[in-house]
Amino acid sequence: MSDVKEDQWLDLDLAAANVNRAGTVLGSTIAVFTFLLFFLYPRYSSGQIDPVLFQITLTAIVLTILSFSLCILFCYRIGVLKMSSTEKRASMQSGTLFWLIGTLLLVLEPSLILFTIGLAAVGYVALAAWVLYTFFTLRDAKKYQGSNRER
Repeated sequence: MSDVKEDQWLDLDLAAANVNRAGTVLGSTIAVFTFLLFFLYPRYSSGQIDPVLFQITLTAIVLTILSFSLCILFCYRIGVLKMSSTEKRASMQSGTLFWLIGTLLLVLEPSLILFTIGLAAVGYVALAAWVLYTFFTLRDAKKYQGSNRER
């Protein structure tokens, strides 16, 4: 197989794998959203939990759902639309960006939930873990971006 055809198949395989991964995480995020509405909304409406934190938490989950949905869209279109290699690369980079945003928000959600229900000590541990995760993720994202330019 020629290098061009092999690169094309690798792009399609990677895009399909990204769609599957993002779809799985998207489904889990929607389940968390549903869980929060089912169990915490009654506490929110009765004033038992912090209303601002509850709304911030739901906003983070909605943005996570949007980010993973956009990741799926940008990766899925690589396999179904006739695109030049430049357009495919741009679409994959957009999908990767939305994956990064979605993942960062997803890892933030436990700390927001813990703060919302009043478990501040554990919330701070989760927030510290999120800061550490964000540091490593952004560090690696910069490396990935640098290696992508060299191609």
